[in-house]
Amino acid sequence: MRLEGDTEAITAPGQFVNIKLDGFYLRRPISVFDCDGKTLSIIYKVVGRGTDALSKTEPGKELDLLTGLGNGYDIGAAGKRPLLIGGGVGVPPLYWLCKKLAAQGAMPQVVLGFNSAKDVFAVAEFRAVAGPDVKIVTVDGSYSDIGGCNKGFVTDFLPASYTYFYTCGPEPMLRAVYKATSTEGEFSFEERMGCGFGACMGCSCKTVTGYKRICKDGPVLKKEEILWKN
Repeated sequence: MRLEGDTEAITAPGQFVNIKLDGFYLRRPISVFDCDGKTLSIIYKVVGRGTDALSKTEPGKELDLLTGLGNGYDIGAAGKRPLLIGGGVGVPPLYWLCKKLAAQGAMPQVVLGFNSAKDVFAVAEFRAVAGPDVKIVTVDGSYSDIGGCNKGFVTDFLPASYTYFYTCGPEPMLRAVYKATSTEGEFSFEERMGCGFGACMGCSCKTVTGYKRICKDGPVLKKEEILWKN
């Protein structure tokens, strides 16, 4: 979905917007896929009544958005050959990040994981930025990528060398990435949210440095901050 309006508050890849929908008390937080001075793009999966209602929005309808939420990724830490690791609905925020990194002279490497070929999206967009350094992995091996089918998990296909990493995806994947990576990096987390801007404390999680609100102090946390729940 492409939206036009004031995007000035969106300053970093990894931030999100919170969308008010008619008939729903809570807004729906959606990560930013791409953004410029006048428009922003979001990609989402229909998983409930809220996203189903969003998918039926007619072109031209005005939506009420809170924008520029969350901290976003720190592109200054990337180095020359950063690695981007995405899984499923965690893929969208990595695209704008990939563009930003390439624009500052980095050469990003990208590994994207999906359950099967029918779930794969945004390959052309990522390859337009990172070229052959984009690898697509599916759990069932059903997607035919450059060089063949990459069956397994993203952690099975990480490159041997990278200067820093950024990741977003379901928590089991993030846990695996935490164990498999060899450098410092940043993780973007999903949590159920109430307000979306830090007032209700509903999305707080415990970190090495104390409790942090995923919507305000996150959703991006550095690797060394993370305390995993058993």
